[in-house]
Amino acid sequence: MKDTKMLQYITEVINNMPTPWLDLTTHRLDIYNENQAKTQFLTQFTTLFNNPPKDLTTALQQLPTAYDYIRLGHPLSCVLEWAIAKIHHIPAENVISFSSLTIPILAVLRKNVFDHKKTQLVYTNKLPDFLDQELIKNIYGYCFDIKKIAPQDPIPAFDGSTIFISEQAPFEPNAIAAGVDFFISLQAPLGSVLIVNGAQNQDYIAAIQHVRRRESIAMTPQNCLIALQSLVGQRISIPKSTLQQDQEIVLNCIQEITHTTTKPLVASSGLSIQYAILMGLIHDAVQNHNHKKIKIIVPPNCYGGTNDQARRVAATLPNVEIVDLLVDGANNMVQSIARVLTQIALEDAIPYIIAEIPTNPRVEVPDLIELKTVLSQERHTESGSIAVAPVFILDQTFCPNVPFLAPDGLLTSVQTISFASGSKFPSGGQCTAGYCVGNEQTDGFMQKIALHLALCDNEATELQYQILAKQLPSMNQRIAAAYANTRDFVTFIQTALPEAKINFVSEELAQQGFTPSVFSLDLPTKGATAQEKENYKRDLNLQLINLMIQEIPNESKFCVSYGQLKGCYWTIPATSTQGTTKEDDKDYIVRVSLSANMDLERHKKVFSNFVATI
Repeated sequence: MKDTKMLQYITEVINNMPTPWLDLTTHRLDIYNENQAKTQFLTQFTTLFNNPPKDLTTALQQLPTAYDYIRLGHPLSCVLEWAIAKIHHIPAENVISFSSLTIPILAVLRKNVFDHKKTQLVYTNKLPDFLDQELIKNIYGYCFDIKKIAPQDPIPAFDGSTIFISEQAPFEPNAIAAGVDFFISLQAPLGSVLIVNGAQNQDYIAAIQHVRRRESIAMTPQNCLIALQSLVGQRISIPKSTLQQDQEIVLNCIQEITHTTTKPLVASSGLSIQYAILMGLIHDAVQNHNHKKIKIIVPPNCYGGTNDQARRVAATLPNVEIVDLLVDGANNMVQSIARVLTQIALEDAIPYIIAEIPTNPRVEVPDLIELKTVLSQERHTESGSIAVAPVFILDQTFCPNVPFLAPDGLLTSVQTISFASGSKFPSGGQCTAGYCVGNEQTDGFMQKIALHLALCDNEATELQYQILAKQLPSMNQRIAAAYANTRDFVTFIQTALPEAKINFVSEELAQQGFTPSVFSLDLPTKGATAQEKENYKRDLNLQLINLMIQEIPNESKFCVSYGQLKGCYWTIPATSTQGTTKEDDKDYIVRVSLSANMDLERHKKVFSNFVATI
């Protein structure tokens, strides 16, 4: 029986939802409680359901942020999951939507690896074409049985977890049969919905959410809206597809920007493409160097998603290990790489290096000539044989305009794969899609990466391609204009508050093409002890950010954005981008990112007012 009240409420929500629910990728951190991600939003959303307000539009606008970033989830994914949960009389946390058709299956399989638990996949029609069973077993290390049954047959009894895979919409009250632990509804091309069934499986929820957080993305806002419109019977208007021409524009733009000739790969997010890179490289290593250990070399204080995902990959595979790479401050990236590669060569292991240039959040660029020399150097194992050459995985999200891999570029002779997060400059903050390119040394690797991008069903969506096709052609111009604003603001701060330490690229580096529009600000402090000084500085950080938001609410935002089309964005890396980083490696400083379209003079005035208070 349909819940008429719920369906009417969803209809009203669709008709009155705030515009940012559809077109924002990031939200303000100052109205977001990470410990209550999704739950705080849904608690108040449910209150509106039980006590309808007179002005629903305003009430929806005032709801707290559901997630700080739409890759993790967003208002419409929460609403969709809430509605499905109401239909099945289960908690909303038991329903998890994905953009990918494959990742929810992999999420359960991953958990069962650690629990030493068997899994059976049951289906009635067909499995996704790209669900490569052999790859999942041999490369990901996940074990499972597959059983096809007739639609009228009961679910086979099984000593372990049963995943039922269906193309049936998740809106039918009796969709989940007895004996099913995880119901996965494949709703191509929108994505999929996973329902965790039964109290005995509640401990899977956090693990599955973490997979969505790190290896994929939530069902996109636009696709969630289509699913909700389908639920309430609204007419769905889907425009004529322009995918083929959008893909052509995007791939050509990426090649022009990066000066490469290999075919770029475009994924649903920066972390989606990074996951494909890692699994593709691991696949190559297993195929060509099966007896060797794999070492993923990653800075412990880099972007938390990168750090966490690399460690999660290593945790599932016995032949993969993490090696810390110290790159910031007193640590020299080139020297650290040289030291690490020498040790790994002696161990006859396979080195995969993940590094950000410029680094985040200290915005440092290593000596690139020395970097090329170190990466190109032939090394030997303890027995004297030639060691496996490293693959350099370069995150150039801060400066996606630098053609590292060009034929005359500094890294053209080094096995290098470059990637960028699409929610930054590539899309101007309008979608999450990311991409990667390789130089001619990596053709074989790129084929494997493409295979795993497809297996995980993490390619960019049709709308993401459309947004990139619109925004990529102007990316380099926006980068130049945003850098000009940033250089102006940095110069102003150096005069207004000379005691502050600013991390930003030098004029010399800018002339070489490194023109980021982000800098970090280490404010001056005071106190009798080191702890007092640290506490004072942390309070001062928030005072500055809160003042900027209060005085310039239409432009200044407390969030992790970068490269967006307008405004100015403030964050503290230790509490945002470094969320999963070890405490000792976190940076309690202010990170500021500027766009090409903002009132710079107004920001200078408010900063001057801040200086007058300290």
